[in-house]
Amino acid sequence: MRMKGIVLSYMRSKENQHNNHMIIKPIGIDSREQASSLIGKKVIWKSPSGKLLVGKITRTHGTRGEVKVRFERPLPGQALGDYVEIK
Repeated sequence: MRMKGIVLSYMRSKENQHNNHMIIKPIGIDSREQASSLIGKKVIWKSPSGKLLVGKITRTHGTRGEVKVRFERPLPGQALGDYVEIK
C-alpha cells in the first residue's frame, strides 16, 4: 500500500525547533483512529537532486489525522509543503 502525504511543519515549541521530527498530513486520512494504523510505516522524501531521505511514523498528532515522523537526517526547509511517499 502506497500513500502520499504533505509535509506541514517541523515539530516545534515556542522556543525550539526539532529538525529531525516533521508533522505530515497523509492524504485520505481524516481521523486519529485511521492515522494510528500508519504507525511504524516508512516515509520517503525525494530531494530535487534525487537523494532519498527516509523516516518512520512514530505517533499521531491532533485529531484530524496528522502524524509525527522521525527522520534519520533532518529535512531541509524546501521540503515544507512538498509531497512524501508513505510505504
